[in-house]
Amino acid sequence: MITGLGEMANRYNQKIADATIGRLSRYYRTLKHLESYDIETVSSEELAKRNNVTSAQVRKDFSFFGAFGRRGLGYNVSELRRQIEKILGLDQEWHLALVGVGNIGKALLNFRQFEEHNFKFRLLLDSDPEKIGKRFIGLEVRNLENLNEEVRKGHVDIVVIAVPAEAAQKVADDLVKAGVKAILNFAPTSLMVPPDVTVRNQNIVIEIERLSFALTQASGKP
Repeated sequence: MITGLGEMANRYNQKIADATIGRLSRYYRTLKHLESYDIETVSSEELAKRNNVTSAQVRKDFSFFGAFGRRGLGYNVSELRRQIEKILGLDQEWHLALVGVGNIGKALLNFRQFEEHNFKFRLLLDSDPEKIGKRFIGLEVRNLENLNEEVRKGHVDIVVIAVPAEAAQKVADDLVKAGVKAILNFAPTSLMVPPDVTVRNQNIVIEIERLSFALTQASGKP
């Protein structure tokens, strides 16, 4: 299934900025919210206001993917939502594996939005003998030592890493050898991977440090 990601990247020549994709995700959530209130059309100005950007930015973001809406009439909410859903690959199911069934890993397994956006956990891996064999969300925790075999057998598209920092790089290396092309990293460290492997880092400490910086700047302290 991972070929879908590759085909989409090739379709847009991999020239789309990461910030643009991030804004598309925000537009998508805004459109789903509007749709839930049976709102049929929305202007670029309204989308911009709800996402703290300019209307010109909204139109520029959409221009990378074709023509949406009509001047003076705005965008059909449901149609635009479906278009962005397709662009983001959310119109198909993706199989996830979780490496590390600790506190963070368990919280991720119960994060409802994964399921709502067609991201389905199909494999759990851990190296702790006390966790191996236990079941979470209906899945049995498999031995991390068999990573290569389990990943291939499970037809995994995306792997979520939630292991201690000192173990993360080896896990990433093993995943690359197993043919994994997409990694979501919750370990508090940066990972080195080949250019054809995409890694997204979710470091909670760094985000808190950014908030600390913002508060410090606002207070005028050095």
